[in-house]
This record gives sequence, structure tokens and C-alpha cells, in this order.
Amino acid sequence: MDETARPADPVHDAGAADDKARPSGARLRQLLLALGDPVIGLVAAPEGLDVAINDVVILDADDEPDSYDGDLVLIIGSRGRRVHRLARAAAARGAAAVAVKMDHGDDLADLRAIAADTGAVVLGVRPEMRWAQLDSMARGVVADARVAVVPEAGRPADLYALAQTVAALTGGIVSIEDNANRVVAYSRSDDEVDELRRRSILGWQGPAEYLALLKRWGVYERLRAGDDVVHIDERPERGIRRRLAIGIRVDEQLLGSIWVQEGDKPLAEEADKALLGAARAAALQLVRRRTGISPDLEFEQSLLSRMLNGHVDPRTFADHIGAGLDEPALVTAFALNAGSGDAGRPAFELRRATMTSLISVHAAAYRRRSLVTSVDTRVYMLLPGLPERSGENLAAGLASEIVRAAGQRLQLDVCAAVGSAVPGLDAIADSKTEADRVLDILVRGGERRVATMDDVRSQVLLSDALGLLQQHPRIRDPRVTALADYDAEHDSGLVRSVLAYLGALGNVRSAAASLHVHPNTLRYRLKRAEAVSGIDLDDGHQCLFSHLQLLLETGSPPARTATGPDGGARAS
Repeated sequence: MDETARPADPVHDAGAADDKARPSGARLRQLLLALGDPVIGLVAAPEGLDVAINDVVILDADDEPDSYDGDLVLIIGSRGRRVHRLARAAAARGAAAVAVKMDHGDDLADLRAIAADTGAVVLGVRPEMRWAQLDSMARGVVADARVAVVPEAGRPADLYALAQTVAALTGGIVSIEDNANRVVAYSRSDDEVDELRRRSILGWQGPAEYLALLKRWGVYERLRAGDDVVHIDERPERGIRRRLAIGIRVDEQLLGSIWVQEGDKPLAEEADKALLGAARAAALQLVRRRTGISPDLEFEQSLLSRMLNGHVDPRTFADHIGAGLDEPALVTAFALNAGSGDAGRPAFELRRATMTSLISVHAAAYRRRSLVTSVDTRVYMLLPGLPERSGENLAAGLASEIVRAAGQRLQLDVCAAVGSAVPGLDAIADSKTEADRVLDILVRGGERRVATMDDVRSQVLLSDALGLLQQHPRIRDPRVTALADYDAEHDSGLVRSVLAYLGALGNVRSAAASLHVHPNTLRYRLKRAEAVSGIDLDDGHQCLFSHLQLLLETGSPPARTATGPDGGARAS
């Protein structure tokens, strides 16, 4: 059977028919996702992100506002208070959204007040973005939405990816069903499947006689009763292997279920926890599948990435994820080790997608309102509602679980950096910045795979200092530059020797051991370095700056050689 086939969905088909009866247009979330960088940020969206945009209209500074029923109005040719007045007037005349150029001196409070008073969405546009280009792009999105076929229900590809991730975490064979016991996604497996699994997949639905047995055993009653994982013992006489199941629920309503069949090997110890996270991650997809609304997880990821960069109104973001603006929160950043797995961009993208799915499952198990997004080569996890004082320790524990699962279950070498907890969602960009600084240290090498700022503060500060030194070329000692140039030309090993000596705080024996040379050899090289450059390695100030500049010029991490018993002074 073709595994890309999809079962019919009468509920979704009905929703699609209703959609066709309504006036066509793009949703705000579609528009924001498509526009990307040209829109500097969502200033405010009082009615949420499912606002319909029927058309795109230009309002020039010299024009009188007209009627804009459900339109996006681009306000061009004006700045400051004049543009604010036009925005308010357009919103009052029915505009669903207004877009204005954002100057550095703009008062965001005024723009948010316009949104609050009128109910219209307010978008900010980068100053360098040309209105003609933005108009063309926005019209293209709206035009595409008018002729687009309703997306396949619930983005089943997302559910298939989720099923495959759960299979990796549990070591079992996974299927996801809706509340009518129809199979909507399943994992692929080389293990032998039992009769129930085989017939369910082939028929896209559990066989009636097996469903009756599960009902008789009380399985469905337990699935409806709560969030606990249901354990189903093996029944060899009926061809049924051991199973785990969990209901996919919203409040008291059961939307579906996830099933894990034990394969050739026992299920993993952490299988129950993986199922809890997977059920929460699947809930939103099934809700929107049921109502015919695409889950648009890509938009939520885009919204989080913009929020992390300070380009989204915090209140709108908090309302969207159902969290309080003043809830403590933190960001954890993840990255793949550059040497993990096969080379090449397609292989890297596949590994990153797998890592993102893994993080999403763990995050959902830990916090229902968690969000995960990928930006460039990194993946970020937002955990709202954490206790501010102990949040970092809790997040570090979760990050360690994720890193361990990535290595053991998915053969991915992952490192994670935990940002400090901040007092509210409006400050999560600060937590993300700190996590990035810590992750910069981890990806350069070393034994750590998970760290907080307290774990690597001295290395982070040194990296910051070298960054400042890099930005100011005039702060250079020509003697150090001469040494680096000589070493590059003659491959003399002098720079490496000096760095080892300075990193060992002047301990010759310890530095020589790190270089695997005799102490007398190192002493000779140090004398040679002094003669070539004119640096005095007995001068503490010269040693300090030489160390910094050599680290910068060579791109080397600071040496971590411990001092030995003979002290810090170099023997003559």
C-alpha cells in the first residue's frame, strides 16, 4: 500500500465546503509568514492572528481615507504623527490591518493605542523596504489565497513526523488515530508488526472485533478518563503484542489517541514520558484538522523567532500562546555538533528537523505552552511559567534529557545552552541572547554538552573581550603581530609555545607537558619568541595583552592547563 495515501475525512471535507462559501482572502498569519523580513514586526493584533485580509490598498498622505472593509492599508508618503492620524482613520473606516514605516523615533505606545481603540492590526515595516515591493508581495499572498485549494487536513505530514519521533524515543511502532479510531499517521518500522497493527494500517481503521476487545478491557474508558498512559498487556492467543496508549485531549474532550506497539525489543524506560509530550504536541494539530483550519505550525515558529529578536509586540505574543505577560520564562538554545552525521546541507537539514521534533516532544511534556523554533542552524525552546529562582536548574535538567535522548535514540550529537530566567515574556530576547553567548562557547569544542552562564562565564567574558578587540584594530601590539607573522611564515611553533606557556600561568613544566616537549625545548622557544618579537615574557602587562591578541589572531580557545608544583615563574 502506498504509505503517502490519506484516508477521507468527512469532518474536514465539510469544513472545506464552508470555507469556499465565505469570501476568500488571506489570513493575517499567512500574510506575516509570507512577508517575513520586510515586516519589522507585529505591533499589535487585538483580535488575534486569524483576521482575514481581503485586499491590499494604498493610502497616500494626500488622499482622504475611504472605506476599507477587511483590507490591509499601506500608509505611504508620511511620517510621525501624520501617519498615526491616517492609520487611525483607516482603521476606523473598516481596515483589518494598517502598515506603517517604522522610524527609530516612533512611539510604539501610540501605534498600540490605535490597535486597542479600533481593533485593527498594526504592522511595522522596515524603513529600507520599498512600498512598491511590499504592495506586490502582499497582493500576491492575497491572490494566492483566493485560488488556493484548502490545505490537506491537519497538515498530516506534521503528524507523520511526530509519529516517527515518538517511535525513536520509545523504541516501538507508533500510530496516531482520531476519535473515530481512524489512523491519521503512523511510523515506519523494520520490526515485525502484530495483526492489530497490520489490519489497522491496511484499513486505515482499527478492526471492529479488536476495537470491541479494547472496549471490553476498559482501554477506551481509561483513555477518556485522564492524561495517564494506558498499559495493555500482550495477548499472544489473539496476536496482540504489548502496547502503550495515551489519549489526545483538550480539556475533557478526547480528540484521538497515540498507540505504541512493542517491537522486537522492549520499549524504552522513558516511553511513558515521550507519549505524554507527544499527546500534547498532537492536540493542536487534531483540533485544527477537525475544524478544517491548517495548524500552520510554521507560523508559530516564525512568531517565536520574531519575538526572540524583539520584533513582535509582547502582549500580542503572550495572548497568542495563552500566557501571562509577566510570567517568568527562559530560552534554551540547541545546536548540532558540526561533525555529527553525514556532510552536506540536505543531511544537515534532516538532522536539524529531527532534533526540532525531539525538542518539541520533550518541551510539550514539560510545559503545555512551550514553543520551539529553528533560526538558521540553531533551535530555540521557550519555557514560560518557570519559577524565576529555580527555573535555570529545571531547564538545564530538561536540556540534559534532550541531549541524552538525541545521542542515545537518534544518534545526534547535540549541545544546549540555558539562558537566564527573565521576569516576563517581554524580556525573553535577553534570555535568548545569553543562551547564544553560552552556546557559542559550547560549539567551539570541549566536553560540556549542556551549560548555563554560570558554568562558562569566564569563557563567555573572554569571548566578548576578544570580540571587542576584533572590532578595534588600532588596539594591537605590533610586536605580537610580528610574532604571529613570523610563525606563519616559518611554521616555527613559537605562537603555540607562547600560548601554552601563558595559559599555564608561566608554569614551564605544565606547559611543556601539554605540548609533549621537554621543558628545556620550551624554554628555548620562549627565548626565540622574545628575540623575534621584542616581547618581554617576564612583564605581566605584556604577557596579559600578548595572550589576548594571540588568541584573537589564531582563533584559538584559551588554554586550560593546570599549574604544577614548580610555580608560575619561568626558569632562566
